Amino acid sequence: MTIPRGAEGLTPEWFADNLGWDVASCTAEEIGVGIGVSSAVHRVTLTGGGEHPASVVVKLTAVDEAATVTCTVLSMYRREVAFFEQVAHDTPMRVPVGHFGEVSNDGSQVVLVMEDMSGNRAADQTSAMSLADAERCIDSLADWHAKWWGQTDGMVESGVAIALTDPLYPAILPGLFEEGWAKLNASTQCQPPAPLTTIGKRFSATIGKLLDSFGEGPQTLLHGDYRADNLMFGPDDEPIALDFQLIGTGTPAYDLAYFVTASLEVTASEEKALFARWADRLVASGIAASDMTDMWDRYRRAALFCLIYPVSASRGMDLNEPRQAALCNAMMAGTARAATDLNLEDLLE
Repeated sequence: MTIPRGAEGLTPEWFADNLGWDVASCTAEEIGVGIGVSSAVHRVTLTGGGEHPASVVVKLTAVDEAATVTCTVLSMYRREVAFFEQVAHDTPMRVPVGHFGEVSNDGSQVVLVMEDMSGNRAADQTSAMSLADAERCIDSLADWHAKWWGQTDGMVESGVAIALTDPLYPAILPGLFEEGWAKLNASTQCQPPAPLTTIGKRFSATIGKLLDSFGEGPQTLLHGDYRADNLMFGPDDEPIALDFQLIGTGTPAYDLAYFVTASLEVTASEEKALFARWADRLVASGIAASDMTDMWDRYRRAALFCLIYPVSASRGMDLNEPRQAALCNAMMAGTARAATDLNLEDLLE
């Protein structure tokens, strides 16, 4: 097997055997601590006279066992490798170049070698994103959605995506949510905000209904984890998307609702304006205006569902680590704001 179990396996011989690069030495440093828990991420500096980048980013299997189990069951490692092999070259959004990827037969181990995007401006999910940056990200997201609007045939079969209506999700997400909800309520660092108290108690019973609704109306390819920590900005402020482990198919309102609730501090009127900006850009790109019918209702349902992200992710988080706790709290705060402004409790079973 060519999949290293840790950074110590990223040797000159490994790069030669798998990428054909003539590397004299490798130096790995862990990056992304407190940003994500589904993979161990390293920046590897490469020296030597061969034709290869000066550095690359390498994603390996998560260190936390609970995170690895989740990634395996949800085919997260398979999806990201398949994205770079089959879709990345065709996306209208800037993404890293994928140099090499491999997943174990059981989907539990991964190595992914990508372009090093350091030097670009990173967003920070624990600090409010500016409205100007948010608008840029929403424009890029609309372009992504327009690209595959009604064009998702074969995406699931190829392994790139899992449909939000897949029976896998209602089978496992309630259990993951309940485990994470119990952990958060027992935590002193990440207590769920008051607007989420009632929602959290009734959320699991609503998951299946929400997921079914995401298969209604227009469908597109979803990024699935479109949030500030997975975004950067180039020298011209063009958004750069990262992390494709949750690529899916479903209602396009899903990505938008997740981005707004997980990454922004907005008022109700600002949220409406951002939704309108996204819809207007889609229509301007050729999407039928009639396709926007009921999209606001789909957006509200997606905003409610996105509580699953911080709660289930908390299972693999060290809530005593400041950055991870801050991330979890920021995401819950965004959903709590939406719960009030969008009357999300009305959507519960």
